[in-house]
Amino acid sequence: MLFYLETLGCQMNVLDSELATAQLMEAGHEPTTDRDAADIFLFNTCSIRQHAEDKVYSALGRLKPWKAAQPGRFIGILGCMAQKDKELIFRRAPHVDLVLGPGQLERLSTIIAEIYGQRGTRRLEVSLVRGEHRHEQVKESFRKFDPLRRPQVRKNRFQAMVRVMLGCDKFCAYCVVPSVRGPEQCRPHREIEEEVRILADQGAMEITFIGQTVNSYRYKNGETTIRLSDLLEKANAVNGVERIRFVTNYPNGMTDDLLQAVRDLPKVAPYFHVPAQSGANTVLQRMKRNYTAGDYQNLLDRIRTTVPDAAITSDFIVGFCGETEEEFQQTKELVRTGRFKNSFIFKYSERPGTQAAELYPDDVPEETKRLRNSELLEIQDAISLELNREFLGKTVRVLFDEQGENGQILGRTDCDRIVACEETPHLFGRFSNVFIDDALPFTLLGRVM
Repeated sequence: MLFYLETLGCQMNVLDSELATAQLMEAGHEPTTDRDAADIFLFNTCSIRQHAEDKVYSALGRLKPWKAAQPGRFIGILGCMAQKDKELIFRRAPHVDLVLGPGQLERLSTIIAEIYGQRGTRRLEVSLVRGEHRHEQVKESFRKFDPLRRPQVRKNRFQAMVRVMLGCDKFCAYCVVPSVRGPEQCRPHREIEEEVRILADQGAMEITFIGQTVNSYRYKNGETTIRLSDLLEKANAVNGVERIRFVTNYPNGMTDDLLQAVRDLPKVAPYFHVPAQSGANTVLQRMKRNYTAGDYQNLLDRIRTTVPDAAITSDFIVGFCGETEEEFQQTKELVRTGRFKNSFIFKYSERPGTQAAELYPDDVPEETKRLRNSELLEIQDAISLELNREFLGKTVRVLFDEQGENGQILGRTDCDRIVACEETPHLFGRFSNVFIDDALPFTLLGRVM
């Protein structure tokens, strides 16, 4: 049967969709990009913000006539929203056949076959709820899902993500990840090393290690603790791998050994994504982020002292519960002094079941959130342009990985800056030296040397 899989959300979801696609193909199904031709329609969902969930429920409403038009059509909701909303999805969209949490993805093809074998049945397959069961039981219910890789399911064969850990134990007040992704679990280091070698043999030149807080990686091997810096060192030695990245980092986990690994290992990109979320200590305390704005500024200083050419990006939430104008001004100051390559800035979205939803009213008006979002973006855009202009007249190494518009091809530098050049087919999937002629806030413009 033909299946259509739509993915929303973070890199973790993108990797889950790649692995789910490979599993379905192993079971004899074929992917399609034509929704109308599909027999199976799957959404891999996100729950970080309300907008992502609203988008899915709206799409499900439009899919009701699609399913009714042909007997046997199948709709499945996968991922974080499935784990969070559970039976609510069936109540709001009775035509859905399967609700499957991220901890159950390894069973996707089997469950689809079982549902088809029992016409008229629906299935809810999610992991256990944290706090309602023993910790080890909950961990076990979030099954690991990292099968051997199929290069044809990746967007680009020469780029691959490798999951080094599952779940999160940080419990930030605004975040649903610990409940929808489960407890923190680190994969065995030898399993990760073998996966990197397999991907390199398949032609992957760029490897990105991913985890909810990737720099929290710790794996006990007898009396030895394997850290993220050790994984980077192992990957750096793999023939065929030419660039290594890792995302996303938690500020308190940015240890000296990790900074030194980025400095000393030639294949590791000098790029750090370290979300700050706010520049006000009072807001950080309400968010339960466990560091201060001063701690974060010290981290920026440590990164730039150890890796002087590092590019740093961040995340910020505006309009968090009770955020005053003074607190917002402190966030603006951190953006100004932090001088990030770019920042991902979001309006606060209350998530049911989080500590923030239980403890604090969502009391910042929507219009205030919108204005603060725009103000912070304006500051960041100006800084991004200033930093990009420093590349004028320089030559940078770029891996071209995307077809752009207006006859352009896009790629990224080692420090994660987007570069656009006049399209040349042989550049795709290759590293090239590019001379930078012009700079925009989010893009460098250049020509291949």
